[in-house]
Amino acid sequence: MTEQLCPLPPGSTPRRRLCMTVDVARYSRLDTLTQLAVQTDLVRLLDEAARRSGLDRTAWERQPQGDAEFDVLPEGVPETVVLGPFVHHLSTCLHLLNARTDGPRLRMRLAIDSGVATTAALGHAGPGPVAVARYVNAHQLKAALAGLPSADLAVIISDRLYQDVVRSGHPGLDPAQYLRVHVRIKEFLSYGWIRVPGHGPDDLRAFADGPLNPPPPPAPADGFPFKLAQHVRHGAAVGRDVHGAITIGPAPSPSDSAALHLG
Repeated sequence: MTEQLCPLPPGSTPRRRLCMTVDVARYSRLDTLTQLAVQTDLVRLLDEAARRSGLDRTAWERQPQGDAEFDVLPEGVPETVVLGPFVHHLSTCLHLLNARTDGPRLRMRLAIDSGVATTAALGHAGPGPVAVARYVNAHQLKAALAGLPSADLAVIISDRLYQDVVRSGHPGLDPAQYLRVHVRIKEFLSYGWIRVPGHGPDDLRAFADGPLNPPPPPAPADGFPFKLAQHVRHGAAVGRDVHGAITIGPAPSPSDSAALHLG
């Protein structure tokens, strides 16, 4: 019996595409009615920013994710337009939206990369979609948005886009407005460049050097997370014999040892 392979989805040939993920901050803390309003606002903002930038959103491959949207843009879309005018108009529209008094404030994180992406059974596959999913959750990006109360939008782009596009000297793209960070999430490890419209790189430095999810220190072979030691609190140790009270536990620090002797 010949095994039948599942046909690949149409348009599933891997190609290098511009990928983007936008995520709403603190969405899970909102009630259901507010979440409905925020989702509507998010789509309207992306539509308007694209329209003002001359981009056709109807040609984007869009993957809604509740409090987020992942997009794969058509081949040939100018990266300079996405990194420049689109980000500018998104920030401007977001600021105007938040100037209202009858709705929740909307704050967002945006990640952009250029990488291989392909249509898959559950959406998209490839290193491009994976990269923007990791970048948008970088702890430095979250910390920058949380630590700058006046900011509405925090943007991170891949090192590839920064080196190939931002540093090209194109009008409207200022390399000095970005700050490099080291992103490490799960198996993903790369450099990214953060920009917060309305703030300079000096405002971001406090958020650039956070911990990179260091692994816990290895446990000794006996399975204990610390070295056990026997130390005498009262009495004296003579050879292998101890006269007095003893404690089994972590070896005391030098300062603790000094305090014990003083006590």
